[in-house]
Formats: sequence, C-alpha cells, structure tokens
Amino acid sequence: MSFSQLHVNMSISEFKDNGSTQLDHLSVPYSHTVKTLFRTYLDTRPTSTAGNVHVKSARVDLSKVQTIFLLGLTLTFIIMASYALMWDKKPLLTPPPFQHHVVNVPTTNSTATTAATAATTTVVGVSSQKTSVDMKKLVRRIQSKLEYPPRKLPDKKDIIKTDPHLFSVIPRSFLPGIKSPCWYEEFSGKTTDDPYRNNHFAMYSKSFSNTCETLRSNFRQQLHRQDGKLLRLRCLPYFYIVGQPKCGTTDLFFRLTQHPELDFMVMKEPHWWTRTRFGYINYQKFFMKSSPVEDYLDLFDLAAQKIQASSSGKSSPLQLITGEASASTMWDNQVWFYLSGKEEETEPPFLVQDFIHLIQPGAKIIMILRDPTERLYSDYLYFNFKKTVNKSAEDFHQKVVEAVQLFQSCLLGKSLRTCVYSPSLAKSIHVNLNLGLYVVYLLDWLNVFPREQILVLRLEDYSANLQGTLESVFSFLNASPVSPKVAAELTKNPPSNARRLGDRNLGPMLPSTRNLLREFYQPFNRKLAAVLNNTAFLWRDDDDVLQEEDT
Repeated sequence: MSFSQLHVNMSISEFKDNGSTQLDHLSVPYSHTVKTLFRTYLDTRPTSTAGNVHVKSARVDLSKVQTIFLLGLTLTFIIMASYALMWDKKPLLTPPPFQHHVVNVPTTNSTATTAATAATTTVVGVSSQKTSVDMKKLVRRIQSKLEYPPRKLPDKKDIIKTDPHLFSVIPRSFLPGIKSPCWYEEFSGKTTDDPYRNNHFAMYSKSFSNTCETLRSNFRQQLHRQDGKLLRLRCLPYFYIVGQPKCGTTDLFFRLTQHPELDFMVMKEPHWWTRTRFGYINYQKFFMKSSPVEDYLDLFDLAAQKIQASSSGKSSPLQLITGEASASTMWDNQVWFYLSGKEEETEPPFLVQDFIHLIQPGAKIIMILRDPTERLYSDYLYFNFKKTVNKSAEDFHQKVVEAVQLFQSCLLGKSLRTCVYSPSLAKSIHVNLNLGLYVVYLLDWLNVFPREQILVLRLEDYSANLQGTLESVFSFLNASPVSPKVAAELTKNPPSNARRLGDRNLGPMLPSTRNLLREFYQPFNRKLAAVLNNTAFLWRDDDDVLQEEDT
C-alpha cells in the first residue's frame, strides 16, 4: 500500500470515575440514574390528603410508578449483564476492570520486602494466578528469545515502491567536495513565488517560521543558473541523532549547534522519517496531513544557502555539517502496521533505517542511551505533564507491573521482535517499557549500517565528562577541533530539558519498582554490553543515578 492510499480514523474514549457514593460498585453515570429514578418514585407515589384517598389520581400515579419501576429494572439488568461480560473482558457499559485495580505497593525499604516484590509482583483485586509476575521465569524466557537470526532485509524495489516520489526527488549520488549530502535541483517555479508558503514545519514551528523569513529574503540570490536552468542547492542531514527519548538527545543537539560547522541546524525533532511524512502523530492521537520530502529538505536550506554562497567564488565551499535529532528514529516503526493494514502482523515489513540507508548509505548515526530503569521513570514524569494526571511513585509502580505482565503475555506466543515493535502492545501499556530494550533496536540498525557509522554513547558518561564526550562526537563527525573559547562555551550552560521542579518533588521511584525493572532489563543489558564489547552498558548498581540533572 502506498502512502497516498492511507485513510485511517482513530478515536479515543475517556472514562471518568468519581465513585464516592454508596454505589461504588456501579459506574457513576448509572448509579446517578438509579438514584434519580428512586427519587422520582418517591415524588410520584400515591398520597392522601386529610385522610381522603384520591383514587383516580392514585391510579394515574400508580401507572407512572409501574413505568419507572420497569425502566429501573431494565437498567439494572443491563448493568448486571455488563459486569458479567466484564469477567470475559467484554465490557458493555462500564470501564474495563483493570482501571479499578490497585497495586499492592510496599513502602518500606527493607531488603526482604523489595526482594520479594522483585521476584513476584501481584495486583490486588483479581486472581493472583492471572496477575503475578514470576521474574525468574520471565527472565529465562527473555534470555531464550534474545537469540534470534538477523532480520531479513526487504528488497530495494519494494522499498522504493512504498514512496516513489521520495526516491524521484533525491538523487542516487551527491556533490563531491561537500561534506553534507547535497545536490542541485532544478527550480521550476517563478522567482517571485514563496517556496516556503505551504511548508508543514513553518506552520507548526515559530522558530522555523522565523527562519523562513530569512530564507525568503535570500532565495532568489541563491539560485544558480546553468545551461539555461535555475538550480537550487538541496541537502539532507549528514548525521542523525536517532534516540533515545529522555537520554540527553536535546542537550547533545543544542551543544553541537555551538560548533561553527554545525551552527545552521534549525530544528531538533522534525520526526519526518517516522511520523510527519505519513501524517502520523502517534497511536494515541491521530493522522493529519502528510508532509512531503520537500518540506523536510527545507529544514536544511539555511546550511544549503551558506554552502552555495561560499562556493560562488574560487574558494572551496564551506564544509558545513547538517543534522537532526528526532528521538523517534531509532525505535518508532508503528506506522508500517497501519500502512499494511495488519496491526497484528508478525513484524513491521520495513524499518526507518531501510529508507535512510538506501538514500544515503554513508549517513552517520548517533545513539545516546542511559540506564533503562532510570530512563523509564524520567519518561513517565516528563510525558505525563497534564494536570489531570496524578503522578506518583506508587502510580508508576502500578503501571510498571501492568506493563511487565502484558509483555510477558506477549512473549508466550510471539517472537521478541514482534513484541518490541507491536503497536497493539504499545497501546495497552501506560509506560514506554519497550524503549529501554536498546539491543533489539541496535541490532536492527547494525543489520543495515556498518558498525563504524554508528556511535553509541551513555548519558552517564556524557554527564560525568561533557567536554570529552563532545570531542568524541566531533571526531566521529569529522568536524574541525574547536578553539578554547568555543570549548568553554560548549560546557557552560546547564543541561537542557532538566527535570521539572514539581517532578523532582515527587522523589525517586520506589525501591521495589527499581528492583523489578532492573531484573527485567538485565538480560537485554547483558546482550547490549556483549554487542558493544563494553561492560559499562550493564548499568550495574554502582552507577550514579541521574535525577536532578535528568534530561
């Protein structure tokens, strides 16, 4: 299915539970209805005046009472039927039962309590047989499923068929003598036209909208005339910071822009490869108008104009480095399930890296990771920013337990990669547990790009030795060494996207939650450390826990 054939309607239902009455076992709208009917019955029942019964009036009132009684009886039957169906996970009127479960959360720090919780965690309110997590058994299952053959890569022709326009716009080779992947594109419009008028990113980003004002003023002067044609220099990113969320991607990106050769990157997270080119937001929201590749290329026009201006004379062009840092690029391939029309397909038919590699096989890939246990708590605090969300360490624990249970259930009948990429599983859980399974994503990237084109960093090392880590990134990008003045500026500012004060006041996660998550992530971390040949990626207990400077 091509992108133009995609028509998806998604809706979200929200339930509110205000049950503070004596009818807590009923959902609120229906308990209110029953009480209203009862009051109506009291108001309409036959009455006597001065000892005389008005028979005719009583008969009319009795008819009303009978009607109301039948309505109430019918409603009661429907509610009872709803609860009966809920045992089979088919709710008729009321919210599903998992919304009412309470997790038994130990609040003590005793070793015995936390160890017991790490081994087996139970949700109160339903059968323990269905909700207990035997972590030792789950870890053994994960270990057995971590050994799998490399993914079979799709045929190049099949990749091109999914988006012929993309591959018709971008050439197979780029200009020599320019570090970033750039080429000349014929400009067929009028020089008086505004080339950025309908740009998707300019409509939603004030900063890029302002950048477009600068681009417009210089646009006609930057057109290159050759063989009677007007040519426009276009560029793609030289490098991609692909993930992960809450691992320091924002801070890294904005520090890199202080390097003179990387000063022209205008947007950190366009999410074009994973979302906006399809018009896809995420599984919790909706689809919108898609953004063509021309909109994406506009993001790098500032660098392209600088390169074009520098190459107009006899001097060599500026060696500017283009890049972007969409933290969804490493892991988010859910849209392919919707495009294929098979949300329960075994694995996504294509991955983001298939397209990036086919278009620019020399692209540089940067991944920055952190202890997945701490990453998940930071993710929970950061993305649950609505005032209606009652964030707490206890709530986080409950969501973690539910997520581990659902992941365990998925592994019973499906492969590890299927569960990691599954959109239906992602919809069911309320914390992004799968984003910490770094090794699964890394192996899929290494199946497409050679190891020397992928730089994997740790946030813990980045925070402990900021200057040294930045120097390693500049070396990886073949950027020029910076002056002492620029080096001082690079490390002067505080971290970007630091944890909000209100979130810091909530304190750390519960010890029982940390123990549970560390046991869950342990086999994945071991595999990751083996692939990278670096034991630092085991994230042992003696690692410093990032909290106050959390990014």
